[in-house]
Amino acid sequence: MSLTLYNTLTRRKETFEPLDAENVRMYVCGPTVYDYAHIGNARPVIVFDVLFRLLRHTYGAGHVTYVRNITDVDDKINARAATEFPDLPLNEAIRRVTEATEKQFHDDIAALGVLPPTVEPRATEHIEEMRRLIDALVANGHAYVAEDHVLFDVASMPDYGRLSNRSLEEMEAGARVEVAPYKKGAMDFVLWKPSKPGEPSWPSPAGIATPGRPGWHIECSAMSERHLGPVFDIHGGGIDLVFPHHENEIAQSRCAHGTPAMAKVWMHNGFLQVEGEKMSKSLGNFITINELLATKKFGANQWHGRVVRLAMLGTHYRQPIDWTADRLLQARATLLDFADLLTGVKAADAPSADVVAALSDDLNTPSALSIIHGLAKSARRNPETAAELKATLEFLGVYGGETRDELNVGVEAVAVDEAKVDELVTARLAARRAKDFKESDRLRDELAAMGVAVKDAKDPATGDIVTTWEIAR
Repeated sequence: MSLTLYNTLTRRKETFEPLDAENVRMYVCGPTVYDYAHIGNARPVIVFDVLFRLLRHTYGAGHVTYVRNITDVDDKINARAATEFPDLPLNEAIRRVTEATEKQFHDDIAALGVLPPTVEPRATEHIEEMRRLIDALVANGHAYVAEDHVLFDVASMPDYGRLSNRSLEEMEAGARVEVAPYKKGAMDFVLWKPSKPGEPSWPSPAGIATPGRPGWHIECSAMSERHLGPVFDIHGGGIDLVFPHHENEIAQSRCAHGTPAMAKVWMHNGFLQVEGEKMSKSLGNFITINELLATKKFGANQWHGRVVRLAMLGTHYRQPIDWTADRLLQARATLLDFADLLTGVKAADAPSADVVAALSDDLNTPSALSIIHGLAKSARRNPETAAELKATLEFLGVYGGETRDELNVGVEAVAVDEAKVDELVTARLAARRAKDFKESDRLRDELAAMGVAVKDAKDPATGDIVTTWEIAR
């Protein structure tokens, strides 16, 4: 069975052929540890965890190397440290912020059923690799020193902009370019800069006497090369990283090593919005992973990590996703059904081949979940299918044997007016039959606000749509 993946670089789906099937290598940009990770950060973590699982299944667990980094040197970290611990030396304050934030990130994503990567490098542990890369770029004419900064000379790379598919003029017009008199070109970006008093600092490259620290982009180039080599198989991240971060990674790595590519395949997940709006603190809809797991801030519910994961996988990774309370209610109702069905069932030795085939088509998780629902229907009558279903859910990471009570974490008993619910369910069904989907959706949301999850299914005898409901919180 062949694996196909959409390559942002070529803008098409391609059959995946690893450079070395004995060591398939993937790098994904990880968190900058200055604050709790939000649900937008959770999407690439979950998406590339699914790909990691699929690669391990296809090539063998011992033949896949997955690197996801930790950025622990950054202006945002410095600012947070100075604000939270004003009485401490900055370096000590930074250590406290990064250690606490990294631990919280690990705890949060573990609850989402995410496997640990093979290697999780920290930027501050790879300064020497960064300095060597920068020295190589200066030596071969792709970078220059100016006022104790080292900058990449974008004009020295003829095909800069290929990943984002934009010309230099388009990139310059659409980017927030730092204006500095020492830059040769407006798009030239920082590889190294002098540290301010009290900030983290290291001996500078390129013969600069003033201590300094690396720019953001060079960190990933250095860490990926250290652990995966100058050219590797897959580089992933959110669509927001295509430009400038990934574009600049490519420039640094290719020009330092003289290679035609940094990674064979570039993969990017789509944007996430909340209840139809862009997530932002100013709109009051900024949600962290921890808030979903530990509070009732979103949808007046506390959500189990497996529910969050299943809800995330209901949309194809390259498509934008609208994060709604109803999406989570539906995911929880589905997992509660699975838990009821699979209690006491021993998992089969392998997941469903049909689900693996769906995932092998550019991680088509909606198709995979559709197949899983079919397996669940069959599993009610067939113990062998139930065993296969359990193995498949464990493979996808959406179920780990949790009980109904565990999946209902934080749920309080809710009294509902059953007559009112039946009335709304009947009205919604009538709206669906009349193809008034706007009204149908409105009624569904009204039911969700009451703590009721609805489920539509075809009556096998008549083919008509039958709607059932249950209390979801």
